[in-house]
Amino acid sequence: MAVDYNDEIFEEQDLGADINAKEALIEEAESLKDEENWNEANRKLNQLKKRWRKIPYYESLQEEDLKERFEKALDAVYEKRNVVFKKAQEIKEGLIQQAKDLSLSDEWNKTTQKLNELMEEWKKAGNAGDKDDDLWKEFNDARQVFYDRKRQNWEEMNKKFEQARSIKEKLVEEAKALQDSEQWKKTSQKLKDMMDQWKAAGNAGKEYENALWNDFNAARQVFYDRRAVFYDDLHKKQDINYEQKMALVNQAKQIVATNEFTKENTETMKELSAEWKKVGSCGREKENTIWKEFRSINDQYFDGLTKFNEQKHQDWKKRMIETRDYKKSQIENQKRQIARLQEDTLGLISEEQTRAIEQQIEDKEDFIQKLEAEIADIDKKIEE
Repeated sequence: MAVDYNDEIFEEQDLGADINAKEALIEEAESLKDEENWNEANRKLNQLKKRWRKIPYYESLQEEDLKERFEKALDAVYEKRNVVFKKAQEIKEGLIQQAKDLSLSDEWNKTTQKLNELMEEWKKAGNAGDKDDDLWKEFNDARQVFYDRKRQNWEEMNKKFEQARSIKEKLVEEAKALQDSEQWKKTSQKLKDMMDQWKAAGNAGKEYENALWNDFNAARQVFYDRRAVFYDDLHKKQDINYEQKMALVNQAKQIVATNEFTKENTETMKELSAEWKKVGSCGREKENTIWKEFRSINDQYFDGLTKFNEQKHQDWKKRMIETRDYKKSQIENQKRQIARLQEDTLGLISEEQTRAIEQQIEDKEDFIQKLEAEIADIDKKIEE
């Protein structure tokens, strides 16, 4: 069979063009070693291999050499890619472990920020090759464990927010109802108890907490401001009362200092006590102290008055006994005189003289009866 010379020329021309094309593909393959985006590098490698396969093969030694160079260039790219994939794999495995360590954390905001940072590091780590999808799943699963817990915590926290809001709304209404109260001690204790309930209720959420607190505290402050005005006025009155009671104390001291237990002094001391009751309180601390002082002065006076009266009574009793004894001696004396008069009547003849003596005896007997009545009266008074 004859060979067409023109066909050989065209075949040589096609072979040269295809060799040039293959050399160009080899240069492109060699340049992919510097590619940083390995997803893009893989795409280009696949395109290069497709383009290589489309170029006719003439079974020449030169083509075999080009094929070897092309495959070597591809292997160099794959080798570098595998090194990069391995490094990315190691980085991502480290990120996975960190994500797992963080997945059980309760520091929600801090951990969320940290996981976001890990995500940025994951993106920068690049492709890990055929393990990339599995690594991503493991990494994402660890993140999802945290986010599921975070969501559950948020749902529970929202329930607590709602409960706290409900409690605090009621406390606000109660505080407003108490703000005009004049039961100062009772309401102060009630508001203190309500404050403890407020703290125990927990946070009502950013949207409501500040507004609720402002309403609650405003109502409390209305009461506390009114209470402050009341006690300021009360303390002023108590200071005036204290001055008045100190004046009564000083008056009582002056009377006690005289050591005179007259009717006038006793009446004045009683009047001071009556006046004391009319004066209002001067405050618990001052009241107790000044009352003890006033009471002590009163006790001192009336104890002295008692002793004075007892002594006075003893002196009176002594005088009464002396008077009674004197009257008894008078009776004895009258009886002796009667006995002598009776003796004198024995020798008398004159009737007139006899009647005169009898009259004297009768007068003395009347006097004795009078003295005995006076003695009985004295005895009765002494016994009383």
